[in-house]
Amino acid sequence: MQTVMQHTARSSVKVNALFKKNTQVVKKAGTTSSGTRAGGVGYRKFQGDALWLPNTTRPDWLDGSLPGDRGFDPLGLSRPSDFVQVGLDGENQNVAVNLKGKPVGSIASNADEVSENRLQPYSEVFGLQRFRECELIHGRWAMLATLGAIVAEATTGVSWAEAGKVELDGSVYAGFALPFSITQLVWIEVLAVGGAEFYRNSELDLEKRIYPGGLFDPLGLASGDEAKAFRLKTAEIKHGRLAMVAFLGYWIQALSTGEGALGSLAKFTDSL
Repeated sequence: MQTVMQHTARSSVKVNALFKKNTQVVKKAGTTSSGTRAGGVGYRKFQGDALWLPNTTRPDWLDGSLPGDRGFDPLGLSRPSDFVQVGLDGENQNVAVNLKGKPVGSIASNADEVSENRLQPYSEVFGLQRFRECELIHGRWAMLATLGAIVAEATTGVSWAEAGKVELDGSVYAGFALPFSITQLVWIEVLAVGGAEFYRNSELDLEKRIYPGGLFDPLGLASGDEAKAFRLKTAEIKHGRLAMVAFLGYWIQALSTGEGALGSLAKFTDSL
């Protein structure tokens, strides 16, 4: 019995050694291991144009030069506008028929032109640069809102959906009473945010309107290296888009469950 067990053990060792020998990774001559894997089985870096929907074509007005540009404009809202110039209609009352004016030319508008009008700086509402500016600013607000809702709920115990109702009874934050009424808080927000936006609209440079740098980049992460700055801008717009979708989820959760972000998370974990 003991001899059979020893023979079986030796056979197992041989099989394991043979298996390990056959499964060793063969390295190419002259290469060194970096210690990390670039990809799994079948991994291949995508070399084509990354679009929002596979097997689609990129619109002519979206050339991929903007950070996060994936060719998404199914309704053509940012398509450059061309205006047709038409001649005057016939206005001779002595003839039986007055002919309509015929097209005499076309005019291409510059939608990305910025003026000194701080209330409406862009010459065209439907413009690619204006859409990008609105998307980026909304994304930044959404990132603050998604994180702020969680922090406020964790520190106060009040759902973000019920925060306005609680404020009507008295401004309290983190257990400390604030010496402001709801009306005063509204005016502070209007003056602070509105003043900052009014000041921002005085900038005529399209790049500095959304990427001012300076105090907004204290570590200098986006200065000097254009390729690195482009990657950071792409990461920011992606996070902003995700945050906008996330806060839409907050809103749907509040309507369906009557709870805030943490309350909805607690209900989800209880159902597991």
